[in-house]
Amino acid sequence: MPQATITALNIYPVKSMKGISLGRAELDSRGLELDRRWMVIREDGRFVTQREMHRLALITPTLNGNRLTLGMDGQDSIHVPDRPEGQPLQTRVWQDECTVFSCGSTVSDWLTDALQSRSRLHLVSMAPDYARRLAKSNLLGSQTTTVFADSAPFLVTNQASLDALNRELCERALQPVPMDRFRPNIVISGIGAFVEHEVAALSHPSFRFSFRFPCERCVIPTIDQGTAERDADMQPFKTLAEINPVRGKPRAPAFGENAVLEAADGTTITVGDALEVCFRETASAACTAG
Repeated sequence: MPQATITALNIYPVKSMKGISLGRAELDSRGLELDRRWMVIREDGRFVTQREMHRLALITPTLNGNRLTLGMDGQDSIHVPDRPEGQPLQTRVWQDECTVFSCGSTVSDWLTDALQSRSRLHLVSMAPDYARRLAKSNLLGSQTTTVFADSAPFLVTNQASLDALNRELCERALQPVPMDRFRPNIVISGIGAFVEHEVAALSHPSFRFSFRFPCERCVIPTIDQGTAERDADMQPFKTLAEINPVRGKPRAPAFGENAVLEAADGTTITVGDALEVCFRETASAACTAG
């Protein structure tokens, strides 16, 4: 059976802020441990991402255990309180309702200033006893939950697909892009470019990921994650839409696969892990974790 290798692991403790590269991580059915456990919202409860507030890319989260600190060039860092404040609040991530708690007014002041927002912003965490059910339950499974990720608990991307995209960009005299534009949790190598869309599952003796549907990309890959500047020509969005569109959506680019964990919640995943690749046309009991 074909094999892939994990080449990178990333978490994004705060949705749309900088990521943290890891050598190993704990697997949780809701995503990698501490991935997207916090989120920024407006006063009216709407969630905020780089789509409308590019400067989120400039904020660096650091973790000491479960304790979160936010930093940004030109500003003092701020420690996020361990315990939420006030009464529960209601927000949404796309169609999914969420019950959250504010991380406090001091953090709100810091965020509002750092992001140069005209309206007040709040950092929130999910209520401890709240399980966010996902809108695409027909694709993800009715029992699948996550915290603040857009669509699924895990986003898996393929190094060969990035290499193919960058070759195409270079042939068009355009700048290549790094993998951080696509904000994956897990990066793999060992399969061909865009072959991930034909994969049913990745299996390890201790865990198994099931691929559910391609990740349809928004404008975030056009934003430089180091400078927060957006590409004026909408690259690599336009090129990616030409070479790897979502099936049935010729103008919508796909990059990576949304995945769920189907075995071994609580297991450690490590860069360098070898995974058996099970393709959709050969999906069988042989693809299950051993």
